[in-house]
Amino acid sequence: MPGTVKKVCAVVGIGPGNGAALARRFAADGYAVALLSRSDGASAALAQELPGAKAFRCDVGDAASVAAAFAAVRESLGDVDVVAYNAGSGIFGGLHDVTAADFEAAWRVNALGLFLVAKEVVPAMSAKGSGAIVVIGATASVRGTARSTAFASAKGAQRLLCQSLARQFGPEGIHVALIVLDGIVDLPKTRQRLPDKPDDFFVKPAAVAEVAAALVQQDRSAWTFEADVRPFGEKW
Repeated sequence: MPGTVKKVCAVVGIGPGNGAALARRFAADGYAVALLSRSDGASAALAQELPGAKAFRCDVGDAASVAAAFAAVRESLGDVDVVAYNAGSGIFGGLHDVTAADFEAAWRVNALGLFLVAKEVVPAMSAKGSGAIVVIGATASVRGTARSTAFASAKGAQRLLCQSLARQFGPEGIHVALIVLDGIVDLPKTRQRLPDKPDDFFVKPAAVAEVAAALVQQDRSAWTFEADVRPFGEKW
């Protein structure tokens, strides 16, 4: 948009945890923040809180929705300089517990969504010779368990897509990085589910956002592709 001087960060997947923390962190760094989520609730409220932020509806598993959302972002804020990809839902259960629809839905959010978003932002980043795509992964990105039949498959696909993007577009100045969260994110629902756990058991969303911001600021002579993040007391 003519006259815009702020760089643009698109946070994909807005919720009360990592999504909101990422938006606040990049807004504090001076970015105009595009808040992308399937519903307006959390993103609209956050847009009122953060100067220059705007909320956009986006279903990352639907190509038309992603294309429309990013067209609106470009029209309203300008080309995207940074993507913080936080969309990552999935059903937990073994082979007999999850359906084919569950399996496909997890893949659409975690892998296809990232693919579609990259299609929208990479051309402008390549033209500038700079940009960053930081993806929030999980332990399931690198290790499957008996109850992560759908989720691990989707997060593993996401991780390998990140690696492919990093290897293709790193030479063009685009930093693609994956944050592997090895722990339980501090959310009201996780506190309710684990009421006996102390504060330092949980991964703090603001701390995750600090890692994402640091990755974006790295000198290109020493880029990180994969950063694993866990509470200091986590057994790994």
